[in-house]
Amino acid sequence: MEQLTDLKAILHSKRANIYYLEKCRVMVKDGRVVYLTEDKNQSNYWNIPIANTTVIILSTGTSITQAAVRSLASAGVLIGFSGTGGTPLFAGAEVEWLSPQSEYRPTEYVQGWLSFWFDDAKRLDAAKEFQKARLSYIEKVWSSDKKLQDYSFYVDDRDISDALNIDRKIEKAQTVTDLLNIEANLAKQLYKIAAIRTKLGDFSRNHSIDEKVLTSSLSDTANSFLNHGNYLAYGLAATNLWVLGIPHGFAVMHGKTRRGALVFDVADLVKDALILPLAFICAKEGLNETQFREEAILQFTKHKALDFMFDEVKRVALLEHTKL
Repeated sequence: MEQLTDLKAILHSKRANIYYLEKCRVMVKDGRVVYLTEDKNQSNYWNIPIANTTVIILSTGTSITQAAVRSLASAGVLIGFSGTGGTPLFAGAEVEWLSPQSEYRPTEYVQGWLSFWFDDAKRLDAAKEFQKARLSYIEKVWSSDKKLQDYSFYVDDRDISDALNIDRKIEKAQTVTDLLNIEANLAKQLYKIAAIRTKLGDFSRNHSIDEKVLTSSLSDTANSFLNHGNYLAYGLAATNLWVLGIPHGFAVMHGKTRRGALVFDVADLVKDALILPLAFICAKEGLNETQFREEAILQFTKHKALDFMFDEVKRVALLEHTKL
């Protein structure tokens, strides 16, 4: 069986694969991690290149062996459990992540994070840095992505530029609650913009909709894709924080006690830029859940979402040290 020292070292930010699996068994066969699918006539084994994988999401109808978990952990692959389509089994619950165990992750980032985290003012400053980075990433992606521009997502359009022109509001925010209100208002405007660009009509965000409604309205389909894509982003964020050794509880936006809170903060860096417009576009084009997932992963790779997450979290973690 492959040991950690036998695996080709690939930085997590450069890894290409996110797996979403359903109705299969993950196991070790001939020293490799594979997933087994069965039909009436035959069984098929499919290899998982663990050294080039960041996240594996196990949906309904899956099982995994202890040997497979051990191999995945040795390669630093996060394992997530979700309901069908990548959304939770129970409404309102987060995906449960199993982090690989390692005592030799870097220490400077968690130490840098904790150097400011217990100070309310400095934690607010970190939250503002995340919000500004989020806006910059939207502008960068929407200025260069041809698929988005085919649907008239241009950052210099009046409605989009007005929505993104909130830097002064972010700077003037006195509390995290102020920032959350600014964030919520931005999201509403971006939903409206995306609905107009894709001609989906009136849109209302619904976090509880899943793949079962895909035969319903385009608005419901867009909601389902948003939920699905967001959970993919959470997987990237969880990977980022595990690699850097920063516990999920040290959030700057989503609350000190909420499970996985910092995961949501980090995922928010890329969700609006990539998942939000793509969910509307894929709904408009009549794509199914699998096709949307493939498009989302392609966007993550194309726009180096994981690289961006790593750069920003490391920058904010060491921000206080760079000021000295």
